[in-house]
Amino acid sequence: MKIRILGSAAGGGFPQWNCNCETCDGCRSGRLNTQARTQSSIAVSSNGQDWVLINASPDIRQQILSNPDLQPNRQLRDTGIKAVFLMDAQIDHVTGLLMLRESKVRLPIYCSARVKADLTSGFPIFNILEHYCGVDWNEVRPDGTPFTVPGIEGIQFEPFALTSKAPPYSPHRAAPAPGDNLGLVIRNTVTGACALYAPGLGVIEPPVERAMATASLILVDGTTWTDDEMSRRGVGKKLAREMGHLYQSGPGGMLEVLAAHPNARRVLIHINNTNPILIEDGPERAAVRAAGVEVAQDGMVFEL
Repeated sequence: MKIRILGSAAGGGFPQWNCNCETCDGCRSGRLNTQARTQSSIAVSSNGQDWVLINASPDIRQQILSNPDLQPNRQLRDTGIKAVFLMDAQIDHVTGLLMLRESKVRLPIYCSARVKADLTSGFPIFNILEHYCGVDWNEVRPDGTPFTVPGIEGIQFEPFALTSKAPPYSPHRAAPAPGDNLGLVIRNTVTGACALYAPGLGVIEPPVERAMATASLILVDGTTWTDDEMSRRGVGKKLAREMGHLYQSGPGGMLEVLAAHPNARRVLIHINNTNPILIEDGPERAAVRAAGVEVAQDGMVFEL
């Protein structure tokens, strides 16, 4: 089973197009030791040619160009993307669906009923796609019920609910419920090895703890270094927790949580443009390394 990181940044990418914070300006000017990143997405395959795209980033075209395995060139019009799984309905995880509208077949999309409701109402991408390739919706339950994808042999997907809110445009933004945001266990049914993918994670609840305890690879929310990072950088007032993300440093932070799982490969993903761990020779990155944790980069590949 191969897991390929297509994009490792949070919404807006890094550097963000309109941001001149310390890290964005330092990346753009070359003043800081950083690497640019596209917006959060991964792809999973059992044969290296047929892939499940997990979240459709606005940067999907660039990601496909940078990862030729997703365009195997077997015929005049071709793609390695067999299906798309959506973990939520956030703009940075679904807008890439519009770029896939030239598909020769109806797009097989797996998501919860809550996400489907948002994508046919507040942000009606599914409705728009019906004028192009069309969508074949496959419901996934936010209770750990496993599912498989035709053509992706030997891989099982196990989605579970995370505590979070629907997007700001959602008709049920003020009434969060299971299915608005999912975590995902990706299991190799041949070897039994599994990975946890949770790019948006604000609360460590029992399902998350169980998934971390059994995973050999943990790809987990790395959005901010501190809870008040947005105000520290002068770009906003919301706390990380208010945005549905667990900060990394300090008591109760993600590094402390990950310290309980030393046998897994632990990787921070979905990194906000303000996060100082993006500075490769900075003290925050050194603290991450000292904890035995990695910082995701676009193009990384894991085999389980």
